[in-house]
Amino acid sequence: MSTVQISAADVNKLRLQTGAGMMDCKKALTEANGDFEAAIDLLRKKGQKVSAARSGNATAEGIVLVNLSADGANGKLIALACETEPVSKVEDFRNLGDAILAAAVANNPATTEELEQIKLADGRTVAETITELTGKIGEKIVIQSYENVSGEAVTSYIHSNGKMGVLVVFGGAQGADLTEAGKDVAMQIAAMSPIAVDKDGVDASTIERELEIAKDQIRAEGKPEDMVEKIAQGKLNKFYKESTLLNQEFVKDSSKTIAQMLDGVKKGLTVTAFKRIAIGA
Repeated sequence: MSTVQISAADVNKLRLQTGAGMMDCKKALTEANGDFEAAIDLLRKKGQKVSAARSGNATAEGIVLVNLSADGANGKLIALACETEPVSKVEDFRNLGDAILAAAVANNPATTEELEQIKLADGRTVAETITELTGKIGEKIVIQSYENVSGEAVTSYIHSNGKMGVLVVFGGAQGADLTEAGKDVAMQIAAMSPIAVDKDGVDASTIERELEIAKDQIRAEGKPEDMVEKIAQGKLNKFYKESTLLNQEFVKDSSKTIAQMLDGVKKGLTVTAFKRIAIGA
C-alpha cells in the first residue's frame, strides 16, 4: 500500500500529462507510490490510451468557450488546450470544443472529471474522444479548465484572442440591466486578475505570507520593531486594494473602486463570485 500522500495538484498534473481521468490518475499515482513515470506506465497497462511521446509536452495554445443559460443564472467556461496554435485553429479541434461545451450544458457536470465521463452522440466519452483526436492530430489535447457557476445573475467575457474567459456572479441585481456593468467587471477581472472578490475571500496562508514579506521588507529598511506590525498591516491593506476585485480601482475610472462603481449602478449591487481561466496559465 502507498505511504505517499497524493495531492490534488499531483493528480491534476498527471491528468494534464496524459489526458486520463482524474480518478484513474489518482489510483495510478497511489499504486505507483507517487512516481509519475510508473503511474503513466500503469495507465497504459490498464488500457488507457496514453501517448507517452506527448505526455510531457506543454499545452500553451487552444480555445476558451462559454455558455450562459437562457435565464442568465448559470454560466459555463471550458478551456480546451493543445500544443501549437495551428492545431487550435483546426476544424476538428474546434468542433471538439463545441461538442464538449454542449455536453456540459446538457448534463451540468460539477467537475472536469464528471465532464470527461459524459458520453457524446457517438457513444464515446469526452475523454475517449479527446484521446482519439490526440492520436489523429499528433498533439496532446486536454481540458485545461472547466468552470460551472450559478447565481442571481451571471455575465461572461471572452477575450479577443479567444484564449481567456471570465464568468462573474452578481448579487443584489434585482432585475437591473447589467449589460454594461457586467462587461466592465468581467474585463476588469481579465485585465487585473484579482485573487478574490473581497479581503474575506483571501485564504489565511496568503495573508500570512504577505504579512511576513512586508515585515521582512520593513525590518530591512531599518524601521523600529515596535512599528513593524502597524506598517505591515498598512501594506496588507494595500495588497487587498490591489488584489481583491471589489477594492480595486475601476480601470475605466480610477476615482472609484469596483464596489463603488457597482453601487452607483444599483444600490446593493455586488459581485459574489467570479472565475477567470486562460490557456497556458
